[in-house]
Amino acid sequence: MQNTSKQYDDVIEKCRSLFINKMKDYGSAWRILRLPSLTDQIFIKAQRIRQLQENSTRKVDEGEVSEFIGIINYSLMALIQLEKGIVEQPDLNTDEATALYDKHILETKTLMENKNHDYGEAWRDMRVSSLTDLILQKLLRVKQIEDNQGKTIVSEGIDANYQDMINYAVFALIHMK
Repeated sequence: MQNTSKQYDDVIEKCRSLFINKMKDYGSAWRILRLPSLTDQIFIKAQRIRQLQENSTRKVDEGEVSEFIGIINYSLMALIQLEKGIVEQPDLNTDEATALYDKHILETKTLMENKNHDYGEAWRDMRVSSLTDLILQKLLRVKQIEDNQGKTIVSEGIDANYQDMINYAVFALIHMK
């Protein structure tokens, strides 16, 4: 488990660095995105990963790694949007956005550690393609919850699904190292 924690932190550091650099380039323009738009962005990335896994021919020189990083960062943006709400104009500077990123990744990592304790790190025996499929399944669940205006009867909320997608994407990146 200690090794998992270090591997997790290494993956997140790369994602966080990219997030910060994009904040410097673009500011917090993403703050205007509604949750369904973020969900669709994550869906596009997950679908692209699945296509890359199924097809040997690639016409764009980007691989699965950058797409999994995108899933992590867009999911964190979605968690921030859930907390802060959507705005009409960018309203966060790099330090504020990074602090929110760090807060949500800490909560998500804690969830991973708790689940790893209970499941005995079962993800280590999974294939990257299975993790991709689980991300797609979570996305379909989120879309359904969004279509239901956020109401669920017995299911966990949207935030837990975004956290699971982050953790599955981290696991995939650990596997791919």
